Amino acid sequence: MGVVDTDLAAAVAARLAPPGPQLGLSEAADVVVMLRDLTEQAEQHVRDVTGLHGVVGPATVVDRPDWARANAEGFDVVLAPLQDTLLLKQSRAAAVVTAKVTAVQMGALLAWLSSKVLGQYEAFQPEGQAGRLLLVAPNIVETERKLGADPRDFRLWVAIHEVTHRTQFTAVDWLHGHVRSEVNALLSASGLDRPEALVERLKQVASSPRSVGSIAELLQTPEQKVVMDRVTAFMSLLEGHAEHVMDGVGPAVVPTVQHIRDRFEERRRDRGSPLERVLRRLLGLDMKALQYAEGSRFVAQVVASVGMPGFNRVWESPATLPTRDEITAPQDWVTRIHGSAGEITSA
Repeated sequence: MGVVDTDLAAAVAARLAPPGPQLGLSEAADVVVMLRDLTEQAEQHVRDVTGLHGVVGPATVVDRPDWARANAEGFDVVLAPLQDTLLLKQSRAAAVVTAKVTAVQMGALLAWLSSKVLGQYEAFQPEGQAGRLLLVAPNIVETERKLGADPRDFRLWVAIHEVTHRTQFTAVDWLHGHVRSEVNALLSASGLDRPEALVERLKQVASSPRSVGSIAELLQTPEQKVVMDRVTAFMSLLEGHAEHVMDGVGPAVVPTVQHIRDRFEERRRDRGSPLERVLRRLLGLDMKALQYAEGSRFVAQVVASVGMPGFNRVWESPATLPTRDEITAPQDWVTRIHGSAGEITSA
């Protein structure tokens, strides 16, 4: 058993996940077929907009429990570098209890998140296994119904976003290694190789006079903040790039793209019940929405200045990635990478 009992976490999530929209067997089968077909179509559209050539393959269409299990297993992969150290700090009995308690907590969290996610590229896989592109069918159907969106257009729009993420990771050969390195740096800086470290940090948080932000922010050590700034910039880049591509295909590919975008932005602004708004803030999901907005502006302004080939220099190496400051000041990145040849003249 690892740091988390993955099977228990998945079982808890499956039990607690809210039910999805009502679909007959035939309708559900049609949704799966269409999502797989549209994922294949999305490949060429992404390639046309980005100029990147990634791995082509089918999507894995999942339900909410399957998504939760995939993410529980992914978390196990993320924690693997610390696993031996953590387990050595505890007796076997204590380690088993910790793994089960953590699994229940994680399962409850994944159950809630499982109704929110439309799709995902699983970058964190066991060594030697390729990443998977997941599309969460019940959430896509539920969202398109709430938005009053054309099903074919909305599903293609979502597929383009997720295929863009897969293209990023499979067209840029150093990206997987870079992400793993950054996550390991975060874990090393966290001090969580000592079981009592998290308790100590929580006590500091409890006595802090500052207002509550996200759990991720509150539990950061100073060393983590340095790494987190890099990771935040990197995630803003990935999400902004995917947003740019999904809108960049235009109405010739997705005829109702503007309607979908307008309604989707309304949905993002509607944070749901007071409890959901608190959960979003504590989990840092509001920060993710900010990453979409900042990243999208960065990509749009850089592409307008130096074109997509000029923007694609971000993928040359970790040194050409934008910094946290450059994400909000695209001209600084353009000047650093392209010199005075590129100048952003409008927002």
